[in-house]
Amino acid sequence: MKKLLYISVNSKPENLSASKTVARKFINKFLEKNKDFQLEEIDLYKEHIPRLEYQYFEKRNCIINESDAKELSDKEQREIKKIRELCDQFISANAYVIAAPMWSLSFPAPLKEYIDCIMQDQKTIKFEGKKIEPLLNDKPRTMVYIQSSGGNVPWMLRPIMNKGLNYIEDIMKFMGIKKFEELLVDATGFTEEEKQEAINKASSKIDDVIDSMKF
Repeated sequence: MKKLLYISVNSKPENLSASKTVARKFINKFLEKNKDFQLEEIDLYKEHIPRLEYQYFEKRNCIINESDAKELSDKEQREIKKIRELCDQFISANAYVIAAPMWSLSFPAPLKEYIDCIMQDQKTIKFEGKKIEPLLNDKPRTMVYIQSSGGNVPWMLRPIMNKGLNYIEDIMKFMGIKKFEELLVDATGFTEEEKQEAINKASSKIDDVIDSMKF
């Protein structure tokens, strides 16, 4: 079966998080329309995401081989094993959903640490001399980025204000994921009524986003 990988990046429980609430609605509708997909989930606030130490690499973006890893401590070997698992899990998917709030014009730090783990030479990218080639263009893949924000960001200011969204789109295309869709849960405001209005508005776009995804 094909795989939908759901990556959530918010310490709030789902019922309190606008981005995770919309993401769950999206996922349920997606699986309803795409019976050949199975769901796999990773919560970056519950999952251990290793920090990348220099001794884990034999060269830039390339994790050391098995024999060299055995020379490291047990803890370091477990960290390397986890990095490999995170990268392999990401590679195995056909579709991706990231649900994250906008924090400080970007996204929560665990998402950057996760991206650093999956950005690996000969796995998701390949160094060819001075050039870097993408490796995730081997099959149709789509990334859906679901972002919540307290205010309503005017479209003309999005290149300046939406640095997190822009980065995610750029880094996914850098790895070869050409199809990128955004689902913005803007203007969640300060009251429950404002938040529900933002959730409902974003949810009304779910069908259009799903219909645009091709596999």
